[in-house]
Amino acid sequence: TGDSIAVDGCCLTLVDQGDGWWEADVSEETRKRTTLGERRPGDPVNLERPVRVQDRLGGHIVQGHVDGVGEILDPAPDLRVAMPGELLRYIVEKGSITVDGVSLTVVDVLDDGFTVAVIPHTTAVTTLGRKGRGDLVNLEVDVTVKYVERLLAWKDDRSAGQSPEGS
Repeated sequence: TGDSIAVDGCCLTLVDQGDGWWEADVSEETRKRTTLGERRPGDPVNLERPVRVQDRLGGHIVQGHVDGVGEILDPAPDLRVAMPGELLRYIVEKGSITVDGVSLTVVDVLDDGFTVAVIPHTTAVTTLGRKGRGDLVNLEVDVTVKYVERLLAWKDDRSAGQSPEGS
C-alpha cells in the first residue's frame, strides 16, 4: 500500500490489495488526460513497477505522467500515432516517446504525430501488439525537453524584465 504502479503508462498509487488483486484511486485529472476512464474489467493493460534508484536504467526516463492521448493510425510493427498538436514540439527524431507506458524511440516526426518501430518482443509482451487503427493510447513525452523549455522561457522572461507566468 502506498507504492506506485504504472497502468498503461499512468502512475497510480496502490491503496488496497489482496490475493491476486490490487486497487488504486484514479483522479478526475487522470480520467481527463488518459485512456483509463475507457477501460473495462478484463481489458488488457501494460503494468510496470517503478524503477528504484539502485536499479539499472535500461531505457528512457519515464515518470508515468501522461501528457495526452494519441490515436493509432497504423498498428505495430511500424506504429504510427497521431497526437495533440501542442505536444508535437516535444518530438524529435531518435528521441523518446512513451506509448501506453512503453518507452520507444521515435523514427520519424510527422506533421500530425510520429512513427516508431516496435520490435517483435515488445509486440508480444505489451498491449501494443493488440492495438489497431483508431485505438487510443496514452502518450508521455520526454520530461527533459519540458524542463528545458520551461527554463528557457523563464530565462527569456527575466531578460525582458517580466515575471514568468506561474513563477
